[in-house]
Amino acid sequence: MIWFWLGFFALVALLLFLDLGILHRKAAEPSLKSAAWWTVAWVCLGLSFAGVVYLIYEMGWLGVQVHHGSDAAITYVSAYLLEQALSIDNIFVMSLLFRSFRIPVKYQHRVLFWGILGAIGFRIAMLGGGAYLAKRFTWVFYLFGAYLAWQGIKLLREGDGDDAEHDKSLAVRALRRFVRIVDGDHGGKFTVQQGGRRALTTVAVCLVVIELTDIVFALDSIPAVLSVSQDTFIIVTSNIFAILGLRSLYFVLAGAMAKFKYLKIALAVLLVLIGAKMIIHDFYDMSHAVSLALIAGIIGAGMLASVLSNRRAEADG
Repeated sequence: MIWFWLGFFALVALLLFLDLGILHRKAAEPSLKSAAWWTVAWVCLGLSFAGVVYLIYEMGWLGVQVHHGSDAAITYVSAYLLEQALSIDNIFVMSLLFRSFRIPVKYQHRVLFWGILGAIGFRIAMLGGGAYLAKRFTWVFYLFGAYLAWQGIKLLREGDGDDAEHDKSLAVRALRRFVRIVDGDHGGKFTVQQGGRRALTTVAVCLVVIELTDIVFALDSIPAVLSVSQDTFIIVTSNIFAILGLRSLYFVLAGAMAKFKYLKIALAVLLVLIGAKMIIHDFYDMSHAVSLALIAGIIGAGMLASVLSNRRAEADG
């Protein structure tokens, strides 16, 4: 198994290098068409890995216990789609943070790249710890379930714009105690030399806030994905593939978030239902196929309701 993980993370590193080091070397605003095609490519790559999961569990490769390959593949797809769904709210907050810090669109891809690179490290550590706790202490499921249900209810009530401004001001005040921070456009650099001293730019501060924001969102997504599976192999690979496609998905959805006004409600309902599922897991064991249908159905219903509402508003206007 160790050789698989080395090869897997080597592949992730290669994909990230090709993305920023070669294909997006120059700072430029990506077109909607380009971002859409990249999103399709990342989603296809993530979903196609379900075939690898099927073979590994069906054939008992890499030392795993022989298992129904189809069940493992469905579990992987469920975890992948759940992480993609929960990342939509993350995208919405990142969009607000970019506007709050006044980061030009041409630099946002670079910030997202390093932010997601850090997110991969955080997720691996937190997923491993969460899976260990869930297997060793079953009462953690009740704690995670209650937390997710509470977060779902909170999501329906909170305002995002004020939170983004608060995160910005809090981060700037905290960092100014230790380092110099300069405003203005510095070519997307994270640090600059000014007056013989090194200083952070607002792009760097925005990156710090995005990293901290991702940790907060991981507190939601990790318990949620543990409700689908406690298999470390499945939850780590599904999370990483979902995170890899987050940059291009951001540029597709960030400008259109206002058109999907019911997505936030759908995400809140999803969190509440997943929380309830974790709380009652001793009494009712939901199959992976039902979980997959539930996740896809709730997110699809939120998007469909948003589209229909927009068309109705255009017709009335």
